Amino acid sequence: MSIEQTEGLRLKLQASLDTLIGKIGKIQIGTKEQFPLGWRKAAKGRTVWRILEELITQNLEKYYAELDIVSITASDSEITVYDFSVLFADEELPAYVNIKSAVSGGKTQKDDISKGVGLQQFYEADVNKDFFVATFFIKFNDDMSIEIEKCTAFPIAWIPDVYINPSNNGNLQSSKYKNLDDAVKRTSAEFFEVFKTAMAAAKQKKQDKLNS
Repeated sequence: MSIEQTEGLRLKLQASLDTLIGKIGKIQIGTKEQFPLGWRKAAKGRTVWRILEELITQNLEKYYAELDIVSITASDSEITVYDFSVLFADEELPAYVNIKSAVSGGKTQKDDISKGVGLQQFYEADVNKDFFVATFFIKFNDDMSIEIEKCTAFPIAWIPDVYINPSNNGNLQSSKYKNLDDAVKRTSAEFFEVFKTAMAAAKQKKQDKLNS
């Protein structure tokens, strides 16, 4: 796909996810009686990430037609690099989506995006596929509920700081995948070349460490 085609697909995905957020509304995790001391250390994105992932996927499967989506296919495995794929009208290929959560107003840090080996296999199968990281920004309420304030659909090919961590299961990491202002617009094929270079560098670093 061209950069323009990726942007068109991104806009469709963004619009569908924005509409979905409005449908979901407040998510009640518990009650103040059940959590007498409040959220404490649980007020982190990773605490509710798996619940949020399941909730978003289920609601997409239920309301996909109302979200201008032709079809949705949830991943049938927890080890795939994406959570679901969606096909839009007038698009030949689906958008592959990985769900992430972030605390609204949280600090910027390098996060795991995907397992490097899995991502390499994904693009080797078809380098024209478009992969998106959909980050849902959540806030924690005093009544032990959470709310999704917004979502950013970010093409993984546009991540500016492509880095493979050699000592962390070879994961692709980035600190700049949440803000489209930071995007470096590339095609999937162009990204894959950058990605393979980063994979080779990580492999060499790991080997050098073993040899030292």
